Amino acid sequence: MLKVNEIFKSIQGESTYAGLPCTFVRLAGCNLRCTYCDTNYAYYHGKELSDEEIISKIEEYGVNIVEFTGGEPLLQEETPPLIKTLLDKGHKVLIETNGSICIGCLDKRLTIIMDIKTPKSGMSERMNLKNLELIKNNDEIKFVLLNESDYIWAKDMISKYNLLSKTKNILMSPAYGVLSPKTLALWILRDNLPIRIQLQIHKYIWAPEENEGV
Repeated sequence: MLKVNEIFKSIQGESTYAGLPCTFVRLAGCNLRCTYCDTNYAYYHGKELSDEEIISKIEEYGVNIVEFTGGEPLLQEETPPLIKTLLDKGHKVLIETNGSICIGCLDKRLTIIMDIKTPKSGMSERMNLKNLELIKNNDEIKFVLLNESDYIWAKDMISKYNLLSKTKNILMSPAYGVLSPKTLALWILRDNLPIRIQLQIHKYIWAPEENEGV
């Protein structure tokens, strides 16, 4: 059984899969409290569902790409086995994890989107940096930035841990409504930084008061 906050179909708004239809399984519970969190409704609220119930809902939507998100999906030890089942069924599976919990238990076929928390998130000291040794080439590393000091910190992390040699997918995202995408773009161009700027495109498709998908 997994405690599930919601399951829905939407357009993938982030990562290198942005723009594609995706079924999201949002699990309840999170061990971090980031200053910019936009899913705090998932901290506590959820319904216990069996693997069979979750898979049935995923298959009802008919989309091959499935993302586990939260909250923090790795807080629940039942998450990795369900992911393996979905991979065995032929689904493309992504997981968005906050970087504080070891990813070593995860199936190597899975695409990991790991969020490295910056100082302005208030949670950078909670990162499990040993995870950076486990990142695969097709995994993704994300930094959500609130200001230029976060940007400089992220640049230093990329250099210190040689992240560009570990994965081809490093993303920088301006915190929505806090940092201007244009400002971030200009910093990246100024520094010729070979990373991808990421916007949460679902927030440009749906109004804040609307459900992000079906």
